[in-house]
Amino acid sequence: MSSPETPTVGKRAERRPRDMVMSLAVLLVPIALLLLFYRLVLDGDKPISVDPEPALQQARSAAVFPVSAPQGLGDDWHVQSATFKRESGGATLRLGYADPDGKPLQLIESSVATSTLIPAELGKDPEAVGSFRNGVRTWQRYDARAGEDALVLLEKGRTLIVVGPADAASLEHLAGALP
Repeated sequence: MSSPETPTVGKRAERRPRDMVMSLAVLLVPIALLLLFYRLVLDGDKPISVDPEPALQQARSAAVFPVSAPQGLGDDWHVQSATFKRESGGATLRLGYADPDGKPLQLIESSVATSTLIPAELGKDPEAVGSFRNGVRTWQRYDARAGEDALVLLEKGRTLIVVGPADAASLEHLAGALP
């Protein structure tokens, strides 16, 4: 009596590295084409911009503090968020930007007391490290939360803060764009 032969599932001796490369190419080529289409045709890497006007109008109509919107920033600056919120100690307008390098910056305009606002926005123990003069205004430069710098301007009835991990030139450019 002869023993029945057991069938083999995969014959490794017949598989070659070329077959594996072909299998991967079948998967990777469509993925690469989809990514190129997303980035080049649909502008997938472009920051998403929002219209800040509703939040600015809401802040202006509340008339809690004088509202300033940056002017002349250029097309390579993008507004990514805009909110206005009344709080127990005042009101706060926040405009989030992406600078030309894609780094985030936030402009905060608030009537909240500086003794409350500055630690809340810049960290527990913010440290003033210098100043920046723009025309007639002198902004205080702070080391804020880890990896972030800030410019702070104290005015009657409001505090302006420009904060983010962007370089000093971007912070100064955004601060300088405020009328």
